Amino acid sequence: MAKSKEISVEQRLRALYDLQLIDSRIDEIRSVRGELPLEVSDLEDEVTGLKTRLAKLEDNLASTDSQISEKKNLIEEAKTLIKKYSEQQKNVRNNREFNSITKEVEYQELEIELAEKHIREFKAQIEQKKEVIDKTKSHAKERETHLKHKKNELDAILAETEKEEEALLKKSEDYKKKIEERLVKAYNRIRTNVKNGLAVVPIERGAAGGSYFTIPPQVQMEIAARKKIITDEHSGRILVDEALAEEQKEKMAKMFKKL
Repeated sequence: MAKSKEISVEQRLRALYDLQLIDSRIDEIRSVRGELPLEVSDLEDEVTGLKTRLAKLEDNLASTDSQISEKKNLIEEAKTLIKKYSEQQKNVRNNREFNSITKEVEYQELEIELAEKHIREFKAQIEQKKEVIDKTKSHAKERETHLKHKKNELDAILAETEKEEEALLKKSEDYKKKIEERLVKAYNRIRTNVKNGLAVVPIERGAAGGSYFTIPPQVQMEIAARKKIITDEHSGRILVDEALAEEQKEKMAKMFKKL
């Protein structure tokens, strides 16, 4: 901390404003990226959900096909039994045996009717399921196309900005080390509390940047003197004079070009 005490108020103000310019540039990069990462993530989840649903629908369709096959086998077995019972009827010895075999034949005929009814129902279900599957496939394909487009869009932005953002994040940490801890904490707190992330702002036309509240001339003179750190009484933001701000903007603009 001894080193922090050695630097002048002006040096601290310059370091703080440099830090603000770096962090504002990071904010700008992230703003360009916007909601795309979240949008891509949501689309990925949606596509995964649609594929899972499709797999379940197709499994269900296969299960219904299997049930139809079972019913067809049952019909063939029933027909075989009917044929067998019909042959047995030719050799019956009494009415009781004849009636018993007749009941067995009737039972198998009912089994055939019931199985055929189930097959018709299963086939109707298959048609409905196929329609749902086709719609789900179409929707999944449309969402996959949209996802691919959004991913390409995000990748293009990342390719342009990722390297710069990483370099700026490192610079931000480096600049924070130049400033005493209490000021960094104050800076971070202000940045969190203001919408545009501006914790350090220059005086513009007699007011704090982005504010309509005029700063008294005496306070403006104190800010320009760079002898102490002064905050805006309305927003709590740290104030720097316009000349210092312009000097640091030029300096940082050159640095940004090299990143």
